[in-house]
Amino acid sequence: MGREIDYGNLMHSAMRGLIKTVLKDVAELGQLPGKHHFFITFDTSHPDAELADWLSDRYPEEMTVVMQHWYDNLDVGEDGFSVTLNFGDAPEPLYIPYDSIKTFVDPSVEFGLRFESAEDEQEEDAQDHAAAKSDPQPEDDLTPRADAEVVSLDSFRK
Repeated sequence: MGREIDYGNLMHSAMRGLIKTVLKDVAELGQLPGKHHFFITFDTSHPDAELADWLSDRYPEEMTVVMQHWYDNLDVGEDGFSVTLNFGDAPEPLYIPYDSIKTFVDPSVEFGLRFESAEDEQEEDAQDHAAAKSDPQPEDDLTPRADAEVVSLDSFRK
């Protein structure tokens, strides 16, 4: 066997498939069930992402949208989905490719997915390496690091 299994890309593909399945179910149902709602962060500079110029000017790198009480025209495709969302009483259509999604969170059930690129992992490795040099800790020390940041999903709940 001359090649390696690319588990990272296989996992990302499976996770994007999960998002597509969830969105298809919501589209078929016509509404989000129960208290479910989604926070979706995506790369606005992705070549296939479609959003109004004023939105891409305001969010040139990434943007988080919320699907909760009001959304319209949810159309789930093979490579992405389109949806109309309300931005300050201005409905705007968006097309979000699955491979532009950085995070997908449903705080109502404390579920979330985070997609990391090789660049993200390299940056984190470099930060971890720099932190290890400046603050060496024994490997068996399980105490939290002082520079760690904990984000609670409770802050997203109403």
